[in-house]
Amino acid sequence: MTRSNAQPLRTCIGCRRPGARSDMLRLARDPADAQRVLVDPRRRLPGRGAWLHPDQACLKLAIKRRAFNRAFRGHVDATQVDGYFGTTVPATAGTGTVQAESGSEI
Repeated sequence: MTRSNAQPLRTCIGCRRPGARSDMLRLARDPADAQRVLVDPRRRLPGRGAWLHPDQACLKLAIKRRAFNRAFRGHVDATQVDGYFGTTVPATAGTGTVQAESGSEI
């Protein structure tokens, strides 16, 4: 069975769910500093890449799971990715109700 309009699928390093390449952010090592990871919006930086949904939850999962180090096969600094999310990708607002903590804050 073939899919019509087949798009390349990539796996998010955060949530591990597959998604269309066009819906995800490509991450790559900085050519000037191999220890840093950058968001590659044009998808043109050389070398090994990793893919991440443009979602804060996926970023948090990737950090928690240490997925950046695994994806790039070594220790890397992903603070540039976090900065990209803070300035470019809007945070998704929660739609649920807020519950009181323990009440000890009174």
